[in-house]
Amino acid sequence: MKIVVVDSCRVELDLLSAMLVENGHETVLFTDALEALNYVQCDQAVNVLLTGLETTSITGSELCWEVRLLAQRGRQIYIIAMSTSNEEGNLIETLDCGADDFIHKPPKQQELMARLRVIERMRMMQEELINLASLDCLTGIFNRRAFFDAAAAHCHNAINGKKLTAVMFDIDHFKKVNDRYGHDVGDRAIVSVVDCIDKDAGLLARMGGEEFALLLPGYDKAAAMKLANKIRIAISRLLIETETSSLKLTCSFGVSEWSKTDSIESLLKRADLALYRAKESGRNRVEFGKYNPNDYVPDRSEQVEIIELNPELVELIA
Repeated sequence: MKIVVVDSCRVELDLLSAMLVENGHETVLFTDALEALNYVQCDQAVNVLLTGLETTSITGSELCWEVRLLAQRGRQIYIIAMSTSNEEGNLIETLDCGADDFIHKPPKQQELMARLRVIERMRMMQEELINLASLDCLTGIFNRRAFFDAAAAHCHNAINGKKLTAVMFDIDHFKKVNDRYGHDVGDRAIVSVVDCIDKDAGLLARMGGEEFALLLPGYDKAAAMKLANKIRIAISRLLIETETSSLKLTCSFGVSEWSKTDSIESLLKRADLALYRAKESGRNRVEFGKYNPNDYVPDRSEQVEIIELNPELVELIA
């Protein structure tokens, strides 16, 4: 783990650092608590703060409080306070200020390592809970709720002038796949579709059933249309073996581009309407949802620009 260590005594800092490094941890040392706070704020990789209470610039208790505020904003930071005092009042105040644990200074090596092992177990359990809450259990990509949470930062950037597009897509005739081959084959089809997509391209989520959303920061209309068509072709080349035959899949896509009055909901709505038109127009195609400043939900006949792709069409179910 990466541990920020804070103490007014440089000798004690060096001793603690040697102890931690010997046991495989990375340390960053500070004698000034305010400098340590600034570092923790900037470095997202910090896992643990180990701080004395007798510090300069701000007190150790104040440092615990400020770092606890950072942890409440979604960061996993564990705080261990150290003090030469055994007074009950100090212990209570420190824990009330946000410390997770309290240890006598100078700490014994075995005791400190044991406490860090507890932190590591807690960190792993918390990560598992976060994954269970935010990832789709079948595909490992974001679920709907996590998608909207993560999209907020990208929308903020788009408001400030950054490019942003959205793609909505789903598997054509997916109900027939489940009805004919069973839900286990349907699950394999969903996983195979997700595997066709470069996860580094943007924010990918399973929105429910066989429907997916892909948010593309830095992409304009042309780039998003090109990527959607590339994904469409890759999916059309899939071959899924079943007990009775080989199954080929296609997907339909709708694309929309951020406009200055947009929200994530309106951006996805236009992409979803474009997807709907793709379904109506024959499936296995990419269409673009035009922005209409006068209507939150424009008329579909005016909103969607059809992109003729002329792919090699493969019938899904005979």
